[in-house]
Amino acid sequence: MSRRFRPDRDVAEWAGPTVRYDLLKEVTVCFIVVALLTVGFSIVFGSPDVKPVTLKSWSTADPVDFVQTAITELAGTSPTATYGPPYTTTPGVSQKLGPISLETIPGDRLHIDTTQDFVIHPLLTLPDEPALDQAVATYESASTTTQQRWTTAFGNAAAKASVNSAGVLHMNFAGTGPTATMMVDLLSMARSGALDGALLATPQLYGTDYTKPLLFLADGTYMADLAGAEHLHGSQWGMMNETGNFPGQAWLWLYTMWYQVPPMNTSSSGDIEVWAIMMVLTLGLILLPFIPVLRSIPRWTRIYRLIWRRHYRQQAGVAGGGRAT
Repeated sequence: MSRRFRPDRDVAEWAGPTVRYDLLKEVTVCFIVVALLTVGFSIVFGSPDVKPVTLKSWSTADPVDFVQTAITELAGTSPTATYGPPYTTTPGVSQKLGPISLETIPGDRLHIDTTQDFVIHPLLTLPDEPALDQAVATYESASTTTQQRWTTAFGNAAAKASVNSAGVLHMNFAGTGPTATMMVDLLSMARSGALDGALLATPQLYGTDYTKPLLFLADGTYMADLAGAEHLHGSQWGMMNETGNFPGQAWLWLYTMWYQVPPMNTSSSGDIEVWAIMMVLTLGLILLPFIPVLRSIPRWTRIYRLIWRRHYRQQAGVAGGGRAT
């Protein structure tokens, strides 16, 4: 038994006239047009060629913000230290999609101990530093209560710290214990560029994992302020593709748009909610030929007649007995 013909899904075999089509010419013309448009738009709307932000540039430009952030990394109170999966096991902070927390499925997969990974381990890579080694040993052997007293005292002092014209950090180290030596040496290490290298250290031949330095940078306010100046905050709709002076990721407009719409713009689970919306839209695009109503839209709108207008003009001329043009 033959299946019923469905016009919105089935296509009848074409028995009418055909027209020669130069595909190579079409591709060449399209390539030239797109290339010219790309060059033109890159000149007018090109992404600013901003130098990469590193721990070295941060600690040099804003040492106060650096030490204020570094002490929270040592104390384990920074945003990274309390983020939750996949970096920590902090309970009750993961984003949820309804009752489901997708972050907890892979768990603490990229574990980061900010105290050890961002402060102590890098400091111990410095050679011939007996005073520093003693300070680290003193800190690690102290009780949790004592460590908290030292880091709190340093954090309070760092909030009032200043830098002179020579870039020297001035603050009151009273009651900060060994954290003063640790933070001053960590600042010097960052300014020399050694901290960037320490956080990128890997047994592999090439170090391509920038997770640790990026998280350290993100915990401070320096990079956030730079992003705001370039209109890159989520509330500013900014997008940048830092690969030289080329156009940014304009295709991300649909993704970033959802962050401006309630409830995603105020939800603590905004990231997972936007991701879910985009997955549904992507799935709809993939399954478009199989969705009964949506697949018929081109036939209802007759947009194909606009695309193949020359062909339909010729057909109308032949049907009317006139000369096809």
